[in-house]
Amino acid sequence: MKKKTQLVASTALAVLVASALALPAAAETYSIDKAHSDFTFHVRHLLSKVPGKFADVAGTIVLDDKDLTKSTVDIHIQAASISTQNETRDKHLRSDDFFGVEKCPEVTFVSKKIEPTKDKDVYDVTGPLTMHCISKDITLPVRFLGRAKDPWGGQRAAFEASTTLNRKDFNMLWNKSLDGGGFLLGDNVEVTIAIEAFQPQPEKKK
Repeated sequence: MKKKTQLVASTALAVLVASALALPAAAETYSIDKAHSDFTFHVRHLLSKVPGKFADVAGTIVLDDKDLTKSTVDIHIQAASISTQNETRDKHLRSDDFFGVEKCPEVTFVSKKIEPTKDKDVYDVTGPLTMHCISKDITLPVRFLGRAKDPWGGQRAAFEASTTLNRKDFNMLWNKSLDGGGFLLGDNVEVTIAIEAFQPQPEKKK
């Protein structure tokens, strides 16, 4: 009887171990490191292109190594953190003519679908982009640059993406006509994103 009980217990333990090994690795959550990430844009002004960026960015990326299409992205940008190195222009960009930061303080992007592409390590990430209180589904071609350990023993992951948005899709209609024809500002905004994200470390018990 004792041997039979031990056999049953051993079999049950073996089944549990095998089941655990068969389970996919749990997805891991990363937080955007805004000190090592970059959210920049360019828009035509007369003949040249004026650069700008957002300084206050936060968000999480849930990375599923077994199947990257099951990963998720959730990004929040404080619209008031916009900077084009010109305070007068930045104040105008914060007004209702553009971002309307008093009523619409955040620019957000939340993924709802991730699909592989023909280009290795590039994934189409689709979801609603909300800006100036208007949401529109967009697809970002995101390149996964990989993961690595940092010098402090933490885990980091990196991504990059670029796209072109039409500001009129988000009701940013302000412009000025030029005497020679045409308009002061272009409609298309070239966006470049570089993200380094870190895996938060559990707090040490005191």
